[in-house]
Amino acid sequence: MTVGPVEIGQRSETVRRANLGAIVRELHAHGALSRSELVARTGLTRSAIRSLVGELVHAGLAAEGPATRLGTPGRPSPVVQLVAGSAVVVALDIAVDSLAAAIVGLGGRTLARVRIERSREHSSVDEIAADLTGLARTVLGRRPAAEPVVGIGVAVVGVVRRSDGVVSMAPNLGWRDIPLGERLARALDLSVPISVANEADLGTLAELRRGAAVGADDLVYISGEVGVGGGVIVGGRPLTGIAGYAGEVGHMPVNPEGAPCRCGSVGCWETEVGEDALLVRAGLMPGGGRAAVDTVLREAAAGSATAQAALDHVGTWLGFGLASLVNLLNPQLIVLGGRFGRMYPFVTRALHAELDRRTLPAARSLVTVIPTSLGVDAPLLGAAELALEPLLADPAQWVRPRDTLPELKSA
Repeated sequence: MTVGPVEIGQRSETVRRANLGAIVRELHAHGALSRSELVARTGLTRSAIRSLVGELVHAGLAAEGPATRLGTPGRPSPVVQLVAGSAVVVALDIAVDSLAAAIVGLGGRTLARVRIERSREHSSVDEIAADLTGLARTVLGRRPAAEPVVGIGVAVVGVVRRSDGVVSMAPNLGWRDIPLGERLARALDLSVPISVANEADLGTLAELRRGAAVGADDLVYISGEVGVGGGVIVGGRPLTGIAGYAGEVGHMPVNPEGAPCRCGSVGCWETEVGEDALLVRAGLMPGGGRAAVDTVLREAAAGSATAQAALDHVGTWLGFGLASLVNLLNPQLIVLGGRFGRMYPFVTRALHAELDRRTLPAARSLVTVIPTSLGVDAPLLGAAELALEPLLADPAQWVRPRDTLPELKSA
């Protein structure tokens, strides 16, 4: 079969775009790399790396520094790094008790960030959209005008249909079937793509790329303030389900005789390990928020038996649910974010005792449990990674065709 020149050209361009994407992903994930390191990481030839890096430099997406010696024979290899301000995204986070916005550039560098407290009564979509618009304008005002915005990423404490950014259900916000992506796109009026996802899914992504889980291909991330959210990475890829609803681990049924859940079911995991479960058992009023949880932690640290008993209850049920996830998914790593990250030193004994009791020995021996390294900003940074994804997947959109470039020098 004879292949016509148009098809050959299309195939050549497809390969070029894929190779540019491979280089940009490596630089985005690992920071500055020499051309020789890029050869080793991508499998491309030195001449291909030289040519493609030249295109990225000419487009302003990357810069080359002085050549460095790597302790191996041959000429020193120039060092390549992405230019953070060459393309930036707006990241937004809708948490139970706060709202946040950030400007994040290529390479994951945060260029501006702001977070404000949010009353739980202040939760209508109009109120939150207005507040986020104000925060976005604040961080946008801190960036040089020359830094082009290429996308918007939004993390929200709810069940999100990723295809159109509709929040199907957000019990802790009182939302159902809210077209959040459309509402925010209209309010922000930036004329760039907007992507919306569950905050725990994005916290997972951030920990995988920037935090405690770098290098872990099989990961479970559990987070939450009022309730419980989760994200799962299997074989290096996020487990999202057919519509993006996967990972709602807080609504796993664990106790048939348990308490009613905000989702409408009974005995969900969240009813045993959520904020109110902790506060009520510690003798405090439910709905006290972060300040009340921190009070319990302080009292436990001071030796309060009541506070520690409440934490032991949560730790036991946390281990109960995690055991099911370990048996089902066989992860390498469990990262505890949000409230669970802060609680970890106080629930370690009860959590691990329950894991030991209920997890299959072979899977138990392979999994490690650690607290988050990114803290409250994990979903916000994950939202930035989500918004940068189109550029990482196809940086050729921002790169001029090869035949318009000046002649490139050899390495």
